[in-house]
Amino acid sequence: MHPSPELTVVGGGLAGSEAAWQAAQRGLRVRLLEMRPAVPTGAHRTGNLAELVCSNSLGSSLPDRASGVLQNEMRRLGSLLLECAASAALPAGSALAVDREAFARAVTGRVEAHPNVELVRAEVTEIPGGPTIIASGPLTSEPLSRNIAALTGEQNLHFYDAVAPIVAADSVNMAIAFRASRYGKGEQEEGDYINCPFTQEQYEAFVDALLSAERIPLRDFETGIEQGVDAGAQRFFEGCLPVEIIARRGRQALAFGPMRPVGLTDPHTGQHPRAVVQLRQDNLAGSLYNLVGFQTNLTWPEQERVFRMIPGLEEAEFVRYGQMHRNTFLAAPKLLLPTLQFRGIPDLFFAGQITGVEGYLGNIATGLLAGQNAARLLRGEPLLTLPPTTMLGALCRYITEADLKDFQPMKANFGILPPLEDTRRMGRRERSYLFAERAAADFEQYLEKMMVERE
Repeated sequence: MHPSPELTVVGGGLAGSEAAWQAAQRGLRVRLLEMRPAVPTGAHRTGNLAELVCSNSLGSSLPDRASGVLQNEMRRLGSLLLECAASAALPAGSALAVDREAFARAVTGRVEAHPNVELVRAEVTEIPGGPTIIASGPLTSEPLSRNIAALTGEQNLHFYDAVAPIVAADSVNMAIAFRASRYGKGEQEEGDYINCPFTQEQYEAFVDALLSAERIPLRDFETGIEQGVDAGAQRFFEGCLPVEIIARRGRQALAFGPMRPVGLTDPHTGQHPRAVVQLRQDNLAGSLYNLVGFQTNLTWPEQERVFRMIPGLEEAEFVRYGQMHRNTFLAAPKLLLPTLQFRGIPDLFFAGQITGVEGYLGNIATGLLAGQNAARLLRGEPLLTLPPTTMLGALCRYITEADLKDFQPMKANFGILPPLEDTRRMGRRERSYLFAERAAADFEQYLEKMMVERE
């Protein structure tokens, strides 16, 4: 019989798992509620905690990239999930990509084994009483969504998100495809990515096929009205646009987007391809690869037909087809404080994609912050409000202070940081270094200040 929890965490995804761990590490008794596998989401495939449903990459680890800055901040704050990601890492050049199953198993094992965590497999239909973190994610169940909407007095915003197909590595025709990383960057001698090169003629035919392919109608989950992709296109998060939507923006949009060929030379021909589809390793065994940036809402038969036009994938075995799902998020600028507390209810926190952060790292980072702040609240300590010049501080400021009429999910990027002084003559790379240096310095100064105040 477990004692009554001091903190309840709703949702065992990236944010909820990190939040539960952080609070438990600080001595709180935590009850973590996850409805899977008894209640499926339509996107998840297992009951493991922290299952990745889209890409298997957590972004670049380079110190002068926004994702690298956020990773460094999370490591300094003791992120469990980044530790698990390192243990399940795959070759992906400068990116932190993971074997998604090994990663989820590692997180599940660590959380389940924590003596202060009670994992309960049950659907939550209303916000629990007492100190709570809601990290139910973009696929929050309908009953809980209605309860949250009743609390907030606002209809939940929502957008559609998409996942890319996965193919069996041994079904890729390497007489056509080739291994390489852009500009030769990568850990493996031959490169970390498999590249499928297009000629001009192949590219034009592929775009034509995408534009004419049959798509699955989208359902408006708020009104029950069926909508086509055209009507709902503005509701996609920009970073997860389906390839067929990108193709509608112009015939060259894909070649300058997910199919850009820069930094690659086809060793079979010695030529630069007109366009490429990159495949990234998806599991430790190297038997599965996902199509990078190829989120889609095409019907499964059309995915078979159209994606087999990709050079090298003519006989590919599709282990998972692309699909779409609804993502739900709050009108956070009206509802949340930078500490991730709900305005007016100090012991209610929200974390993860439901807050309006986007990307795996943002989800984990806000879970980490919510977990530590919940523990600080219950222990009578000052809560963390990171400087806006840090990446996590900037994300929290964005979701809690953005103009609501322009509010859309946001991932870590230098554009949300306060501007630097007089950088007009600097190149982009130099500005990135300066942003990263300032973020690191201000982060360390803030941590030192919090330690002094605590003493």
